[in-house]
Amino acid sequence: QFLHSALLVRSRKSSPQPSLEPEEEQRDAGSTSFSQAHMKRAFQLMNELRSLHSLFSPDLNTEHPEYQLHVPHFNLELLSAEMWWCCLRMQTPQEKKAQRVEIKDVDGQTLRKLVDYIYTAEIKVTEDNVQVLLPAASLLQLMDVREVCCDFLQAQLHPTNCLGIRAFADLHTCTQLLRQAHTYAELHFSEVMLGEEFLGLNLQQVCSLISSDKLTVSSEEKVFEAMIAWIKYDKETRLEHMPKMMEHVRLPLLPRDYLVQIVEEEALIKNNNTCKDFLIEAMKYHLLPADQRHLMKTARTRPRTPVSLPKVMIVVGGQAPKAIRSVECYDIQEDRWYPVADLPTRRCRAGVVSMAGCVYAVGGFNGSLRVRTADAYDGAKDQWSSIPSMQERRSTLGAAVLGELLYAVGGFDGSTGLSSVEAYSCKSNEWVFVAPMNTRRSSVGVGVVEGKLYAVGGYDGASRQCLSTVEVYNPVSNQWSFVADMSTRRSGAGVGVLGGQLYAAGGHDGPLVRKSVEVYDPPSNTWRQVCDMNMCRRNAGVCAISGLLYVIGGDDGSCNLSSVEYYNPTTDTWSLLPTNMSNGRSYAGVSVVDKPL
Repeated sequence: QFLHSALLVRSRKSSPQPSLEPEEEQRDAGSTSFSQAHMKRAFQLMNELRSLHSLFSPDLNTEHPEYQLHVPHFNLELLSAEMWWCCLRMQTPQEKKAQRVEIKDVDGQTLRKLVDYIYTAEIKVTEDNVQVLLPAASLLQLMDVREVCCDFLQAQLHPTNCLGIRAFADLHTCTQLLRQAHTYAELHFSEVMLGEEFLGLNLQQVCSLISSDKLTVSSEEKVFEAMIAWIKYDKETRLEHMPKMMEHVRLPLLPRDYLVQIVEEEALIKNNNTCKDFLIEAMKYHLLPADQRHLMKTARTRPRTPVSLPKVMIVVGGQAPKAIRSVECYDIQEDRWYPVADLPTRRCRAGVVSMAGCVYAVGGFNGSLRVRTADAYDGAKDQWSSIPSMQERRSTLGAAVLGELLYAVGGFDGSTGLSSVEAYSCKSNEWVFVAPMNTRRSSVGVGVVEGKLYAVGGYDGASRQCLSTVEVYNPVSNQWSFVADMSTRRSGAGVGVLGGQLYAAGGHDGPLVRKSVEVYDPPSNTWRQVCDMNMCRRNAGVCAISGLLYVIGGDDGSCNLSSVEYYNPTTDTWSLLPTNMSNGRSYAGVSVVDKPL
């Protein structure tokens, strides 16, 4: 019943029905599957039964008399399926002589479907019948049907039902489906933890999940929040499990401010001495110099190593040379560019980020006006939809995701540079202002490191000079403060984060377009130079994938660029991608998304 409820709790577009075996054919584009393999095997079994003189004409009897089925001799000879072979093997000598076969634990309607399958090699699996069809097929050893049921459930996996499907697979020893459902829960834990299925897990099940090295979370904060939510769901009976749960939350990997402001203030932690010991361990970890933290080895200081889905780079809008709508993706594994759905309107100089499985394009310039509008892209549907507009018009803004909020930083409203910052929440579906920066910054680059948001360089409009200054935003205190300046002024720099460090690539200082790159190290509050890019670039997009930093497009001061180059920090070298974008793009937004499966 838990599986049935889970499958019906959401409305999804129907998935193509999986085939039974590689050689099978699809007769219906809906949910009916046809098995050539079954037809071939049926005749083989018919001959075997004939040689054993085992053909007989029983009634199939279930607990419901209206579903009793009589199979004549001549039909049995044509039928000759493995279900009959299974029945023969299970019967005693006395039962073999009987005119009625008792099949327990299978309802009559399901039995009729399976008999129909034996005659036709067709079976229709739906959300309504899969939970009874699979165990019945297992009992009668109709392994093709069992397999197609598992394929059907695998195609239905969703954050709201994957734990229920996992439990169902475990109950019926569907090993592969069990593994698939568990892996899905690990990959989508941030969404799974919000559902009723997670809150209903027992202690052993929830510990097994949150202790996994393969858990995919944006930060360890998610695991802590999940643990607290699970305890509070049934606080009276679960409170005693707090110490056991805390063993699996990797507190040292949380930002120090989060430990102080959130974890330490949690009443469930304050009232438990063992939990406070875990908090002290995390504090000691943060007191160590960064280069000595690796010496403190516990299960809680080991970073998680999730199995990432393949990634693609998505390049949104830009100037080519005017504002454009086109969006294209780059598949790194295949070295291939391909188009996806266009933006609803022309958009360049926008902020582009990936958050909660969608790509957001906020603000920018449509060719005539600076805009407040924002759109979200759903890769599964390959379509854009509007979200609420920002409170201010912003082009050449910086955009980044910190926690569960999308931040729009600075920019230009058409008349002046902006110091204001606003944040969008998917949950509330609204924008709110947060503390403004100390400096007006248009053409600003932003990046998130260790739970803080950095605003790098830009142009303030007042001094009429490009900026070398950098500010950092602390979301806990809601304050901006200055950190060390860059070595050079950079407006329109490509800013990205790799290995916990902040990169500023290219940009310009007046008419001078740069190819130089420098890197900020937060613990030491210092900038250092790294290898120059191959080309001068400003207003380029930046993203990090698999330990490499990519700089996409931009312009060199005279023309837009279609080339992409990437930085390898291990070798301190820049290399050009072998394949360019379809168009030269400046002021395009870039993000990274999971490759559609």
